[in-house]
Amino acid sequence: MKKIVASLAIIGMFSLGAMAQPQPGNNGGGGDVGGDPIGGGAPVGSGIAVLLIAGAAYGSKKVFDARKRLND
Repeated sequence: MKKIVASLAIIGMFSLGAMAQPQPGNNGGGGDVGGDPIGGGAPVGSGIAVLLIAGAAYGSKKVFDARKRLND
């Protein structure tokens, strides 16, 4: 029980930083006010393509393994 309470206390201390608010006048994008959108305007297209390719590869491996197991 002591380990659980200690773990929750440590997690609680580290999660306090996640509740920080941006400074007034800063939109959180790292640019000037009115510039980049929140999140910095990072390109998302290439990341989505990588995730789709990885998902297709994982799915095809699962199908290949299932067919191999079925034939054995």
